[in-house]
Amino acid sequence: MSLIAHLTELRNRVAKSLLALLVATAVAFWWYDHGLGEFIRAPYCGLDESLRYGGDSSGGCGLLITDVFGGVFIRLKVAFLAGAVLSAPFWLYQLWAFITPGLKRQEKRYGIGFVAVSTLLFALGAVLAYVSLAKGLELLLSLAGDGVVIALTAQDYIGFVLSLLVAFGVSFEVPLIAIALNVVGVLSYDVLRQSRRWIFFLTIVFAAFVTPTQDPFTMLLMAGPMIVLFEGAIQVARVVDKRRAKRAAVEGFHDLGDDEASPLDARPSALDDAYDPTSTSPRS
Repeated sequence: MSLIAHLTELRNRVAKSLLALLVATAVAFWWYDHGLGEFIRAPYCGLDESLRYGGDSSGGCGLLITDVFGGVFIRLKVAFLAGAVLSAPFWLYQLWAFITPGLKRQEKRYGIGFVAVSTLLFALGAVLAYVSLAKGLELLLSLAGDGVVIALTAQDYIGFVLSLLVAFGVSFEVPLIAIALNVVGVLSYDVLRQSRRWIFFLTIVFAAFVTPTQDPFTMLLMAGPMIVLFEGAIQVARVVDKRRAKRAAVEGFHDLGDDEASPLDARPSALDDAYDPTSTSPRS
């Protein structure tokens, strides 16, 4: 394909992806009043009555809106993120269909596995964040003490929930990056093994900065699974490097330096005696 043809195909696939995102966002916008909004408010509504605002219009767990367009922007934000998740299979397929013709068979296999595992890890991180959300809110709001009326605004609460879900989902992708670097030969098992303590320490520091709540409970809840995933990534790298070493030993070139030529026999082989170089007929 020519450059113009590639750009045309890219334009068409981006347009299809945006259309799917628009349709999914519209569905999520309608879904907000039919369960999605209650799903987001559930961790807050499950708190003790002393820790939430008792609004009559929302069954005792009201969220405040302090400006005219606040409700519209909140609903659009939630609908857009939910639409991106709902339409993810379609726009991921469009991306995959665009890059697949330029990949080898082995690269296609690795790519499919990478997308599947990364999707699973992101969903796992988001689920863990949602499950721990109620405990984190209870810990943070209870620190206000007595004599304080707690009334969260809808912007602050929903922004906090969405940022926590995204932070957990993205953080669970980090160990997968280490595996990808090992598969392509950039990061070896020996380096990961020797840096294990630093990796675990930096994981805790990363969790402390990424978590929106900044409380020890949520930080450790993120750091613990990440450490387990990193240890799994190190063991995967060990297996990959062991297989790579076996293949190199079979080829016999593993002891050569990067600037050394492989020990191939460069002498020309003898021609078949029955072959006549002046003849135009194929060889028998």
